[in-house]
Amino acid sequence: MLTRALALLALFAALAAAPQRAAADDTLTVFAAASMRNALDDVNKAFTGKTGVKVTASYAASSALAKQIAQGAPADVYLSANIKWMDFLAGKKLLTPGTRINLLGNRLVLIAPKDSKLEHVKIEKGFDIAKLAGDGRIAVADTRAVPAGLYAKAALTALGAWKAAAPKLAQAENVRATLAYVARGETPLGIVYATDAQIEPKVKVIGTFPAGSHPPITYPVAVMAASKNAHDAAYLRFLQTPAAKAIFERYGFSFLVPPKAS
Repeated sequence: MLTRALALLALFAALAAAPQRAAADDTLTVFAAASMRNALDDVNKAFTGKTGVKVTASYAASSALAKQIAQGAPADVYLSANIKWMDFLAGKKLLTPGTRINLLGNRLVLIAPKDSKLEHVKIEKGFDIAKLAGDGRIAVADTRAVPAGLYAKAALTALGAWKAAAPKLAQAENVRATLAYVARGETPLGIVYATDAQIEPKVKVIGTFPAGSHPPITYPVAVMAASKNAHDAAYLRFLQTPAAKAIFERYGFSFLVPPKAS
């Protein structure tokens, strides 16, 4: 009798746990660069509508997310705003072989508050951004690690503007925090991605950095080696579909892969 009772208890426990396991199997965890938030939220909604699989997205600086994954954070898919941090995870053998794709591109722009008297400026060799900022500061993402900051430093260095600009930088934890500094009028200038400027009505673009002044802005994506999710491959495929392409392009990203049927 005791054996039978134990068996029944085990059966009830398994039945009770089954819905929870099923629910977990229908949720995908994605770590993505902060600059992707609006566009990827819409892509994720479309994916959920098509498959019924819920996507839980965590947005932050690519550097912070990569370090979290390296420390064991349970991400199924990672989307970075630069090659460097995807290489960092690849070097630790944390990517599923054959899943890495350079998915999106972007542009680097100079922004000012919407009501600023500053208008279009030509950004070229000899561009004096420090002088343009006057007594104010220049908002950028962390130039030591965050992709948007790394691109900004590369561009300012190539244009000969870094030495004068460096003391005036107001460095933020990610590109969306940089955008917020300018939107709130806390700094008269900021360097962000074109896609960020597009979604914030309180700022305006006053210049675009030449593409040759910094490494190409590339967003790679890959499935994590630790992922056991049954839907990660389907999600990766969906990111490459015409439906996803249309959403990303609406937000100003360039699509770097030939669209594929889902």
